[in-house]
Amino acid sequence: MLKVPDLLAVLQQIVRRAMAIPPRAPRGSLLLREGRRFAVRALIGFDVLREHALYVPAAAALAGGGAPLAPKAAPDAARGGCVVDAHAWYRAYLPGPVATEGAIPEGAGVLVTPIQVCGEPVGYLAIEQPTLEPPDAERRALIESIADAAGDALERNRLYDDKARSAQEIRLFEKLLNAVGTTVELHDLIETIAHGIKSVQLDPDWKEVELWVLEEDSPTSDRGELRARVYRAPSSEPTTYWQNIRAGAVSAGRPLGVAVDFRTGHGGDGDGSQRALLDEAIRRRMSGILIAPTNPEGAEEAFRQAADAGIPVVVIDAPPIAGSRAQLYIGTDNVASGRLAAEMMMRLLPGGGAVAALGAVDLARNVCERVDGFRAAALGSSLTVLPTIACDWDLANGTRLATAALAERPDIVGAFGAAADNGPAWGFSARAAGRGGDLKVVGFDLIASTVALLRQGAIHATIVQREHDMGFRGVEVLHRMITQGIEPTLAELPPSRVLHTGVDCVTLERTPWSTTLSDYLTRDAAHRAAHERGDRDPSAAHPTEIMLIGFPPPSRTFIEDQVSIPARSLVGRALSAGSPLVVDPDEGDARADAALSAAHAGARTLVALPLQARGSVLGALVLSTERSAACGEDDVSFLVRVAGTVAVGVENARLFRRSSERSAALERANRQQAALLETIRELSSPVVPIAEGILVMPLIGVMDAERSGHFIESMLREIGAQRAQVVLIDVTGMAVVDAAAACQLVQAARAAALLGAEAVLVGMRPGAAQMMVEQGLDVGSMVTRSNLAQGFRYALARTRRRAATRG
Repeated sequence: MLKVPDLLAVLQQIVRRAMAIPPRAPRGSLLLREGRRFAVRALIGFDVLREHALYVPAAAALAGGGAPLAPKAAPDAARGGCVVDAHAWYRAYLPGPVATEGAIPEGAGVLVTPIQVCGEPVGYLAIEQPTLEPPDAERRALIESIADAAGDALERNRLYDDKARSAQEIRLFEKLLNAVGTTVELHDLIETIAHGIKSVQLDPDWKEVELWVLEEDSPTSDRGELRARVYRAPSSEPTTYWQNIRAGAVSAGRPLGVAVDFRTGHGGDGDGSQRALLDEAIRRRMSGILIAPTNPEGAEEAFRQAADAGIPVVVIDAPPIAGSRAQLYIGTDNVASGRLAAEMMMRLLPGGGAVAALGAVDLARNVCERVDGFRAAALGSSLTVLPTIACDWDLANGTRLATAALAERPDIVGAFGAAADNGPAWGFSARAAGRGGDLKVVGFDLIASTVALLRQGAIHATIVQREHDMGFRGVEVLHRMITQGIEPTLAELPPSRVLHTGVDCVTLERTPWSTTLSDYLTRDAAHRAAHERGDRDPSAAHPTEIMLIGFPPPSRTFIEDQVSIPARSLVGRALSAGSPLVVDPDEGDARADAALSAAHAGARTLVALPLQARGSVLGALVLSTERSAACGEDDVSFLVRVAGTVAVGVENARLFRRSSERSAALERANRQQAALLETIRELSSPVVPIAEGILVMPLIGVMDAERSGHFIESMLREIGAQRAQVVLIDVTGMAVVDAAAACQLVQAARAAALLGAEAVLVGMRPGAAQMMVEQGLDVGSMVTRSNLAQGFRYALARTRRRAATRG
């Protein structure tokens, strides 16, 4: 057997071995059950292949001469090999690959041998032979042993897939738990849900995954139609690359007392650019900078300024230019990674052939280096590497380009996806063209779509970077540079000033050159958990601050609708029952479900799962697929667990929004109260000029310490502005003039005197005057008058005498 991660190649090899047993066997095939249909996984000897769909109904009738063949010819009923009429067989199961009946010799038969996994029939091996005569016992035994080998290969693949599914399910719930604990954005939550579910549950082939969240003011179901907001994730999934780098940086910084300020910027100039962020980091005198430059050449001037300011700079992801002022590069050896991808491709294609590459070679230097490494390794081999197809990080656009390339060049037998979205673009295109598994695909990075396509055999291998380690080691080295010095730290590192974090070659099954998908997912989770255990250093009272600068994520279009939910609709019934509901839209009243959008058109299985938390129904998780009977009990159980976790996230988002709204309301109230108090203070201590050189300050209410300070401040400010000579302090409106208030009035008079003005106290009530005498309070030389009129006459006379004296 082949020792490469390629189930289809193994099955094709099995068919060839089986064809060598009967005399003059011109054609062979292997069909496997997938739900209610059979998938053709290996065709040998057929001229027509890619122009026809390779799926046929599992219940196809075998008929010859108008009479049905023996039931034992059906694979589920067959318990041993049998020979059936070739014409009837090809009409029922392979109508496309055999163009005309004339291509089948008269009297030819097909030896059908069932394939079993764990005692259950899963398909069959079909070998054409010149006659309807059954093979002798020896040949039959050989055919059956080869069919057993096919069953072993399928069982081994299924075991690896089961392990990968379990590991991916755990990974999904870890992401969900992290999301519900750290984000309140339902757009982010639906992205994690949609792409995560599709990477765990492959058989349903979910077309749409939606999050329906009930409006908080929506009426109850017994009082009218419910209202909900529907969130649908974009088809292009977000890359987790920068999330992983940030997580690694934060994990390293926690025990070291390093705070990581994560930002993203484009490669141009001005607002939102990496250059603006670098300038900000230098201006704020950050302790260090960790950056993946979008434009390594353009970043050098900022690196020089940082070096002059004594701020160490470490570059990650994309290497800096030669002679850079950055102290270190930490990241992937992209050339070596490209060579590794080519070596895996050569194992997948021992006979060689045309290979296409897809990647953002016009946008990213690291992608160019991967393609260069791939080409260099393939040079002199039997592979012919075609010109690279330039593509950005948009999965939908990449899929269109890959589909066009396969249509234009049917001779393409291998494809290299040089960045995260590019591998899935090739995988989806190959599946759409009926070439899933036939086109050998090697990808780069590991997103949810890559996981799903690896499990389906449409991607054969992927090269996975260790981005978490990039962030982790970057912060560790920067901390050493900050605390021990740049030069002593560099002296301990390689003279090349390059630290490569390495890559992993991941395949579904184990090979001598790769790690299984399940092992990688498990090991990666354990690695992250070990890094997360670090506690913050209590001695770091003033944490060091580092700026981490990355690429901005590609823009994604979220779809958000508001809908009413009729009581008899799919979601309405699920919410009312409080339990999952699975329906076929072609049956019953689900056909006219007006609440569902056009995105669900053509669905043959619809699922609605209520989101329940603390006894309340918050909304629903809605899924659809074009496959019939696609959601079994195990699938529903998994989705119920997902819905339970999502409900916690929705509840957290609601609580956070309420808390934010209340905080905003309190902040507004505090601002209004502060403004009101300021107005009161202004009104309670007005300064009114009533004649040239004369001011009046009426006091109303109670004189406390805060008001006293404001009163004296206002008085002194107006004395200077108005050049006042006399200030009439009118206490007629004061509720109480006690000892403390009297002292404050005396202080005001002394302060006015320092500016050359005289304070006159008017409106003193008899009770207040008696209290002041009994307590021995001395108003000093402060002039007093019984009312404002008398005080004004005094002040007027006083200013006139001063004017006459100056004259």
